[in-house]
Amino acid sequence: MKWTSVLATKTIILKMDCPDPDLLDRTVRTYTEGMNYVSAVVYNLGKPKGSAALQKDVYPTLREQIGLKSQMSCNVVRQVAGTYRTLQVQVRAKKTEWQQITYAPTSMTFSFGRDFSLDGDEIGLTTLEGRRKYRFFRYPHMEQYLDGSWKFGASKLVKHQDGRYYFHLCCERETETREVTKSSTFMGVDLGQNFLAVASTTDKKCRFFCGGKAKDLRNVYSTMRKRLQSKGTRSAKRMLKHLSGRERRLMTDMNHRVSKEIVSFAVQKNVDVIGLEDLSGIRDRTKISKVRRYTHHSWAFFELQTFIEYKAREKGISTIYLDPAYASQTCPRCNHISKNNRNGRSFVCECCGHSLHADLIGAQNIESRARTYRYTLEVQGCSQPPIRELLTR
Repeated sequence: MKWTSVLATKTIILKMDCPDPDLLDRTVRTYTEGMNYVSAVVYNLGKPKGSAALQKDVYPTLREQIGLKSQMSCNVVRQVAGTYRTLQVQVRAKKTEWQQITYAPTSMTFSFGRDFSLDGDEIGLTTLEGRRKYRFFRYPHMEQYLDGSWKFGASKLVKHQDGRYYFHLCCERETETREVTKSSTFMGVDLGQNFLAVASTTDKKCRFFCGGKAKDLRNVYSTMRKRLQSKGTRSAKRMLKHLSGRERRLMTDMNHRVSKEIVSFAVQKNVDVIGLEDLSGIRDRTKISKVRRYTHHSWAFFELQTFIEYKAREKGISTIYLDPAYASQTCPRCNHISKNNRNGRSFVCECCGHSLHADLIGAQNIESRARTYRYTLEVQGCSQPPIRELLTR
């Protein structure tokens, strides 16, 4: 079995002990002022500009008039330039229009070794008044990332909704995954809303994950919000504020648990490669009834796939993204494709009569396409497909 090196990344959220956050507040506000200034410059240009060229234009103002430190100014330029490059991609895809981006004073970026450092349970941060040290709370689950085996990259200081500061520490290290062209056992994962995921391996071992729980959670919170909003009282508004973000946190926790179970199942079955659906743009392509619109648009498939990808990478398992077209309408036995094959959650091939759960049919077809993709790469002389480029959330 041949292996290839890839970069595994992980973000650790460190809760900081800041008894007097005034200095951090002023630093974040000034940093945000710098980003909004650079954003206005790029917007007036009418197109993105490379960070090196942009820095020559805005650096004097960031340093002398706004009052940022040297590394802060560099981080501001890189961050704004990257944001407008992403905007340009969306404009070309006709998903949005060219617009000026405004930043809120809730976070700022730091570069390891330049304007932040770690020493034991303390973080050294560059502020407007020089380097300051702040304690953070160490928990057992994060010790593996602070033992020196992981390298630290560009990280963020973030002010959460509770008013406290947290440091989002980005860790990375080289890991080895199996080459796709040298792999023999594959697993297809079909994502959905009735079941968050259904997995099927090359030897037809299958498993269903989290049936209906995510959908029920969405419905409960949607109904609760509608009821509180219809009341419109002060107590109802307080409760809405109290509930704000809870649904999102519960869904993230559910995706973490499901992704961990999926990767554990893959390890148990000695899977070399996990095939995932490329669902980019699915919300724009599909038409959904008004009743199902909220459930569909709040479907956090990208987050779940991201969790599966990095957890699989840590276990030495490769992930590839495949075209999901007709995956749940294609018979895996005779390859007959028809909308009539699927009726809700049931699948019955109108050609050969093969019947199975529709989501499991999708997972089997994804696994079959993963094997086909492996042979395509081998014929083309490639050892590994390009890693999908993940957007920063």
